[in-house]
Formats: sequence, C-alpha cells, structure tokens
Amino acid sequence: MLLGLLLLWLTWSIGGALTASGTGGTAVRLAEWARFHGLGWVISDAQYKASPPKVGGRPPGGIPSVSPSRPGSSHPTRPTPSSYLAPPNAIPPQAQPVLPYEGFWETLVSLHGQTAIRAAFLRPDAQFTSDRVGVAWINQKLVKMVLHPGDAAPGGSGWSEPSQVPERQRNSLLATFNSGFLMPAAQGGYWQDNTTAMPLRRGAASMVLYKDGHVDVVKWNTATPRPDMAAVRQNLTLLVDHGSITPEVDTTSWGATLGNLTYVWRSAVGIRKDGALVFAVGPSLSAKTLANIVHDAGAVRAMELDINPQWTNFITYTHPSQGVAVPHMLTKDEQANPYRYLQPSSRDFVAILAR
Repeated sequence: MLLGLLLLWLTWSIGGALTASGTGGTAVRLAEWARFHGLGWVISDAQYKASPPKVGGRPPGGIPSVSPSRPGSSHPTRPTPSSYLAPPNAIPPQAQPVLPYEGFWETLVSLHGQTAIRAAFLRPDAQFTSDRVGVAWINQKLVKMVLHPGDAAPGGSGWSEPSQVPERQRNSLLATFNSGFLMPAAQGGYWQDNTTAMPLRRGAASMVLYKDGHVDVVKWNTATPRPDMAAVRQNLTLLVDHGSITPEVDTTSWGATLGNLTYVWRSAVGIRKDGALVFAVGPSLSAKTLANIVHDAGAVRAMELDINPQWTNFITYTHPSQGVAVPHMLTKDEQANPYRYLQPSSRDFVAILAR
C-alpha cells in the first residue's frame, strides 16, 4: 500500500515536471525535479563523472573574437556625456603563456555609438587551459535591468513581471543572464513587488534591483528593503567584498555537492567601482577561480549565481525585424536553450533593456 502510494506520487510529481512550462528538454526537467526535491547531489555527481573537465591543452580556435555585426536595440536612448564610462582595463590572464587577445575587451552591444556591453574571454586557470570563460561588462548608465521570476524559482503567482521577456519589450531587449540557485539551496531569500517568496537573510550575498533600473551587489544588512528597491535576489555569501576575495570562498559550500574544489560551469555577477556590472560564465570553475576572474575584472563586490551547464548563460539579442529578438550565446559552449527567456522560464533571470 505504501509503495503504491509512493509510486503514484512519483508518477504525478515527475509527470508534472515533464509537462511544466519552459524550454528545457527531458533531461533538464528531470534534473530540475531532482534538485527541487533534494536530490541535486545525485545529478551533479553523475554529470561530473560523465564529463570531468579536461586538464591541459589549448582552447580550440584560441580566444574568440566578438562579431562586429551585432547591433543594439532598435529603440535605444540618445547618448549623453553623463552616460559615458571609460573602457575597463584588460582582465589579467589566469594562465601562461598568454594567448592572443586573452582578457581584452571588445564591444558586444552598442547604442548610438556608445558601448553598452563589452565582452572578454580568457582561460579559467593554469590547470584547465583548453576551456574559456566569457565575461560581460555592462554600462548601467545606458541600460536598465529587470528581474523576472521563474515558474519554479521562486514560483508562486501575482508577480508584476512574467516568467519570460514580454513581446512589448523585445525591441529593447539587449541581453539576459541567469539568476541564482533554486530557493531551497540559495541560503537566502527572494523579495519582489513588496512580496516575500523566501525571507531575506542578513549577511547573504544579494543582487539588488532598483526601481530606476540599476543593479547593485551587496551583503544584506537591513531588516527590510528600501522604498527605492524593486527586487532582492539572494544566493550564498559574497565572493568579493571591499575589493578583496572573501575568506568564505575557501570555507562556504558553493552548491558543493562535490565539495568546494568542484570544477563545474559557474556564473557570477559583480559591481565595479565605476558602477558598471560584470558577469562571468564558463566551465571548469571552482568558487575560488570564479572569484579570481570577477575580482580581476574589477568587481569590488561579487556573488555566485547559478551553476551547472543547463542553467548558466549570458545571451545577447539582435533585432532583424520589428518585435523579433534573435538570441546569441556569449560563449559557444553554453548549453542552455538560447530561447529559454523568450518562453516561460522555470528559473528567475535578469533582462537587460535599453534605457
């Protein structure tokens, strides 16, 4: 009797996961179901053993170059002197000898002659030298950002933003990037629209989205969000604080079903002193090597977001015609469905729009 009830529940639960909204295939949906029910360690262990990171070698084709034909939004803002940000310094390479163009920034998205988003590519460290990490630099004076709740993370209903980029915003859509862990694993909360999906935790790494469209990354230390805040998404503890890599990088569990030294796909977001945002995504990264890269990209505060190849992504968009947004992954190796945020998403994400 008990076994029969368990099998009935499994059939209902897994069936619901496989038929839920979203763009993930069967394997992705099963992995999502397992993580939501506390079985993420099984999935992560299997993935790691099936395709462990390759040690040594050179990246096929070397360091990639950004396509010069990638335009910006069809409805961008007019530039002003106050929207200009000086180009960032190149990111110091993490491996030697240095490859051509490694760590150098190129324009990825322009708005009326000003750079809104830059991209740089480099190897993650001196061990996994055949892999490449992509880093995006975002001029917050030219763009605005919106947090979209996912159907499963945080879940619930009644949010002002949908679980996909709405059609009315497709012309202004410049880029999207993934948010944090499923809420039970985030060790923090989710607050949006004056509604708490999960209580905010003091001391947690927090991506704060403001009503004026800019984003900050902070260590949460207030009782309640301020009136000028639109959303707060927490995930673990800070990787970088006060311009230095935090001691927690060596002691915190970073989605670590395999331990803190697990080298997997990871992503992070950070804020620079000049107000620009940086986002890093790539394979074969530990918490420490991820922290090294966002720190060296100029972040004075940074936090890890999601991990594993199905969920980590930075996507830009071109607009061949009115109302059409065509996605382009930052790195060729990203495995997430590039159209995932143009359809209902199970996970929350951030949309970058032209101001």
